[in-house]
Amino acid sequence: MPNANTDNPSALSQVQHHAVSELLRVSPAADDLARRFQEAGFSLALVGGSVRDALLGRLGNDLDFTTDARPEDVLRIVRPWADAVWEVGIAFGTVGVQKDARVGDAVQRFQIEVTTYRSEAYDRTSRKPEVSYGDSIEEDLVRRDFTVNAMAVALPEKQFIDPHHGRDDLDARVLRTPGTPQESFSDDPLRMMRAARFAAQLDFEVAPDVVAAMKEMAGRIQIVSAERVRDELNKLLLSAHPRKGLTLLVETGLAQYVLPELPALRLERDEHHRHKDVYDHTLIVLEQAIALEEGGPDLTLRLAALLHDIGKPRTRRFEEDGRVSFHHHEVVGAKMTKKRMAALKYSNELVKDVSRLVELHLRFHGYGTGEWTDSAVRRYVRDAGPLLERLHKLTRSDCTTRNKRKATALSRAYDGLEERIAQLQEQEQLDSIRPDLDGNQIMEILGVRPGPVVGQAYQHLLELRLENGPMERDEAVTALKEWWSAQD
Repeated sequence: MPNANTDNPSALSQVQHHAVSELLRVSPAADDLARRFQEAGFSLALVGGSVRDALLGRLGNDLDFTTDARPEDVLRIVRPWADAVWEVGIAFGTVGVQKDARVGDAVQRFQIEVTTYRSEAYDRTSRKPEVSYGDSIEEDLVRRDFTVNAMAVALPEKQFIDPHHGRDDLDARVLRTPGTPQESFSDDPLRMMRAARFAAQLDFEVAPDVVAAMKEMAGRIQIVSAERVRDELNKLLLSAHPRKGLTLLVETGLAQYVLPELPALRLERDEHHRHKDVYDHTLIVLEQAIALEEGGPDLTLRLAALLHDIGKPRTRRFEEDGRVSFHHHEVVGAKMTKKRMAALKYSNELVKDVSRLVELHLRFHGYGTGEWTDSAVRRYVRDAGPLLERLHKLTRSDCTTRNKRKATALSRAYDGLEERIAQLQEQEQLDSIRPDLDGNQIMEILGVRPGPVVGQAYQHLLELRLENGPMERDEAVTALKEWWSAQD
C-alpha cells in the first residue's frame, strides 16, 4: 500500500500489516465498487474511521468512502450494483448502500456510505451544518474532526493518503485536529463531544491544545441539536471506557451543558461512605454495572447506573448527629431522570425504563437485613417487572464500600434475595402475578357493569395475591364478596 506522504515504504508496510489484511478482506466489495467509479470517471477512497480501524486491525463491515462524484452521480453508479440504496443522508452528500459480497467461502453483508468531498460549518445560530462540496480529497480530509480520522486509501490502487500525520497520532494514541481545534470546533461543536467519545472508545488521550479549546468553547455545544448530542452520549456510554469520556466532559465543562446533573454530584457526599463523593461513587457504579453485563453493552443499565444518584444534591440534609442524609433521593432522581432524558429526546420507553430503575435502586435496602417474607419478594418482583435482571445488576453495582466485611454481607444478602425469588418463581410464576379472578369474573360475581368499581376490586384481589400468594377460586370469591360488602 504505497503512501504519498512517506519516504520509507518498508517501515510503513511493517506498521500497516493489520491494515493490509483487513483491506484484503473487504476488497471484493471495495475494489468492485471503486472500479465502477473509475469507469465513470470519478475517484473513490476508503476514508475516516474505516481507515483508522483497518490500521488498528478492527475493521468491520461498515465501510465509509469519499468521492469527487456528486450525489446524483453516486446514485447513478451504485443503483445497478447495490442490493439496497438509501437516500436519507443525501442532503449532506451521503448515499447509503447495502451489498452482499463473497469473501472467501462465505457471503458477507456490507453497509456502505459514499459521501461527496465536502466541507461543512455552523454559523452562530444554526443547529444544522451548512454543506458545500469540494473537489479534492485533501480539501475533504482537512475538514475531518481528528487526524486519526483524516486518513484515506485511494482505491483500487490502494494508495495511502495521510496529509495530517494521522498514522503517527494513531501510533501515539492521541487525538489531535487537522487544523486548529478552535477552527474544527467552530465548524462543528459536536466534535468536542466526539473527542470525549473517541477517548472512551479507543482509550486514547486528547491533546492538551484540544482539551484547552474544549474548555474555551464548551458553550458552543448549545447550538447542536439534542438528537445529535444524545447519539454521541450513547456511543460514549456504550464504549469500552466510558469513565474516561465522562471525566473529560466534566473537566472541560461540556457536561454542564449536556448532562449538568453529573458534575453537580462532585460536591456531594454518599450517605454510606461519607468520605467519598457521589460523583466518584457514580463512576464506580457504572464500571461495576458494566462488569455484570451479559451479551454485550446495555444502554438501559448504563444510563441507570450513571443517573441513579442524581437526586442527591437536591435532597441533601445535614443531621444533628453530623451525618448527611439524602432521604427519598431515588424518587427525586427518577423525576430528574425523566426530565433530562426527555430533553435529550430519548424514546418514551427508554425514559420509562431508566427512571424506573433509578426509582427502585434502593428498594433492596429498604427491607433491612432480616428474612424476606413471601409478600416482600412478590412485591419486589412485581414492581421491577421486566427490569428485574437489570435491577439485580444495578443494586449489586451500587455497593462501592472498601469495607470487605460489609461488602460481603451485602452480597450475601442479595444472594439470599435472588434465591428466594427463584424458589417462589418455581411455585407461583412471579413474573406474571395476577389476581385469582379476572375482570370478567369480577363483574359476573358482583353483578356489575364495566366501571371504576371493577378496577378497585381487581386491585384489592391483587393486593391479597401479593400478600398471601395464590388462592383457590372459592377463597377468592369469598374474599371478593367480603370486600364488596364492606363498600356499602
